[in-house]
Amino acid sequence: MANRMSSTSVRRPSAPFWGAAAAAYQIEGATGEDGRGESIWDRFCSTPGKVLNGDDGDLACDFYHRSAADIVLMKELGLEAFRFSISWSRVLPQGTGQINTRGLDFYDRLVDQLLENGIRPFATLYHWDLPQVLEDAGGWPVRDTVDAFVELTTAVAERLGDRVGHWVTVNEPWVVAWLGYGLGIHAPGRTSNKDALAAAHNLLLAHGRATAVLRELVPDAEVGITVDLEYAEPASSADADAEAVVAFDGSRNRWFLEPVFHGAYPAEAFARAGDDAPTIADGDLETIAVPIDFLGINYYQRVLIAADPATGDPVAVRAPGLERTGMGWEVYPGGLEHLLTRVAREYGPKAIHITENGAAYDDARGPDGGIDDPERVSYLARHVAAVERAIASGVPVEGYFVWTLLDNFEWAWGYSKRFGIVYVDFSTLERVPKSSFRWYRDFIASRNGGAVGAASGTEYSRSP
Repeated sequence: MANRMSSTSVRRPSAPFWGAAAAAYQIEGATGEDGRGESIWDRFCSTPGKVLNGDDGDLACDFYHRSAADIVLMKELGLEAFRFSISWSRVLPQGTGQINTRGLDFYDRLVDQLLENGIRPFATLYHWDLPQVLEDAGGWPVRDTVDAFVELTTAVAERLGDRVGHWVTVNEPWVVAWLGYGLGIHAPGRTSNKDALAAAHNLLLAHGRATAVLRELVPDAEVGITVDLEYAEPASSADADAEAVVAFDGSRNRWFLEPVFHGAYPAEAFARAGDDAPTIADGDLETIAVPIDFLGINYYQRVLIAADPATGDPVAVRAPGLERTGMGWEVYPGGLEHLLTRVAREYGPKAIHITENGAAYDDARGPDGGIDDPERVSYLARHVAAVERAIASGVPVEGYFVWTLLDNFEWAWGYSKRFGIVYVDFSTLERVPKSSFRWYRDFIASRNGGAVGAASGTEYSRSP
């Protein structure tokens, strides 16, 4: 086994650390190697019409084989932390039962490589890639999946807990529940509001139970959950639109914040769920509300909400003339500052990590082979400034993670959307840092006393 270097040796005290984030299915590839089982995204991608251009994650960025070279890029960038996720199907190919040691070996090497390069590993246990065998048995809407997640947590913590000091239990439960089970946009592609609400509850329950396991197996670890929050404003000055914002916030944001911090679902949102509301067993809410060490927040956009004229239900509206990313999402850095101050005021988390923040644009290589992405540079600079304003006002932000390091498989959008600060040529897998990479490198250096480090004066293109 490689050097067992403690992750606590990486953290610079009394200042936020600057990192980047990624997810297993989006970058790893090697979906059929070393005993990995089928995930819901493998099945979803193989279903015609589900993913743009029929793309899949079979190769992705081939991070499974190229992690060492990509960590060289991370070091050149000056990253202080890297947030990655565990492929459940790689560790437990049948969802439960026999552990695939070859899958854990990959994450073991990855953690050691990060630590050897002075980069803090941030592990996410669930980033949307449920084993297909568990979906066939009912998926997240059934409570047995929570028990299976506890098995995964135990297996990973026992192997990596001596070196990983930060753990995210579940990433974006709203997306898993509603895009996967309610709207059918993401895997597994179901369209049932009742299933979505049941999945949302079980994801929170899985978070609470996994937190207890991590507390037992990794006593010094910092444990949290990541929620994707959307800053909502009324589309007009009408009272109905203001009321619609409250309703939207209840089902979109407070549905997850309230149980985690206050041990109860928002009463008005739960009532609106009617017969579709999840079944809550004795002790569930106490389990969900187990104290956490940090809250992860993913932020991308503001939404303007109007009341549907017929029903009064909240509806997102698109106002003309607003700055937008390549995803069509509004660029609104003030929304991040607002959410940070609001969460700190209303919920009082011990710490906050911005676990994702970034933007997709239509990047293209110039005549010299490089990629100039001034829109992304501007996006990141303004959002980082919003974070630092929030910190100055007393919000306990301890980390910021750019989404994402590498262009990758962007779920239902396939390879058509590029969020990376490193360009990936998907025909050759060549890595080419963009101008946003150099901006972030220099920003991190400026927050560390101005030393650019290993990246200074080097050639950034990385061929496979």
